[in-house]
Amino acid sequence: MKFLIAGFGSIGRRHLRNLLSLGQDDIVLYRSHRSTLEDDEIARFPVETDLQKALAHKPDGVIISNPTALHLDVAIPAARAGCHIMMEKPISHTMEGVSILEKALQQRGGKLLVGFQFRFHPGLKLAKQFLDEGAIGDLVSVRSHWGEYLPGWHPWEDYRQSYSARKDLGGGVVRTLCHPLDYLRWLVGELESVWAFSGNLGGLEINVEDVSEIGLQFDRGVLGSVHLDFCQRPARHTLEMIGNQGTLCWDNANGAIRLYRAANADWETFPAPDGFDRNDLFLAEMRNFINMIEGKEEPVCSLEDGKRAMEIVLAVCQSSRYHQWVEF
Repeated sequence: MKFLIAGFGSIGRRHLRNLLSLGQDDIVLYRSHRSTLEDDEIARFPVETDLQKALAHKPDGVIISNPTALHLDVAIPAARAGCHIMMEKPISHTMEGVSILEKALQQRGGKLLVGFQFRFHPGLKLAKQFLDEGAIGDLVSVRSHWGEYLPGWHPWEDYRQSYSARKDLGGGVVRTLCHPLDYLRWLVGELESVWAFSGNLGGLEINVEDVSEIGLQFDRGVLGSVHLDFCQRPARHTLEMIGNQGTLCWDNANGAIRLYRAANADWETFPAPDGFDRNDLFLAEMRNFINMIEGKEEPVCSLEDGKRAMEIVLAVCQSSRYHQWVEF
């Protein structure tokens, strides 16, 4: 198969390396040459700066890893060219143009995978299994906390120029760290309403929100909350799910699930698989994409899932901006 990677920032480089590790080396890069990464490892691959010339290579799959606000600029022409697409989350910074992408995919037969890689996490997959089995009874509430220090992500570059820090590129903590808004919908179900407070409070010299407190009400009655920030040191990403017969906890730091069953009055720990590494999520995602192109699997996170996550993101932004409860 032939692949086109649009964007060679840190995530584009990760996807390149993972393709190579999975035996796929027919790769073209579409670049703006704004990346701060060294070019040495891509010297053997053709590079195009014009999208139509890049698509003229006739890739089977297009991996979109450029800034959020530029996703659809690549995705729509790629879909019209009949390509399958793997797109980094979120699908865009607005819903404008998403229906055009949908139509192009339908007309040309392409499929799209959205890069919410936490759906591939063994701990969260186990949590979903426990929920489906009723291990903690009826779910009552869920709480996700994710805080990371933005300046520490890519120490080789000025974080203030990264897409995460810039409004014009679709940045901000809600869009950049929107994974919990996807995996909670995946684990719990559809949302009924959202409220949120967001602010620029961390003194990071960026023009987007760097902290957000989000309240969720699911259509099955479950209540939830999500905390996101660009400021926390040390980083923390955890999930707690409370049922009327127990509690489930997940910690991204070690990947483990802890289960408390009220009937046993004791905790059980289910560690991540031996040798588990963060990149295993991206490898599993890439395998799903390759198998999707070959017609062997459906996307684990579809365009419809990506649209729903984007609707939640926009509802959070609307609630925070206008100080209102937003219903779906």
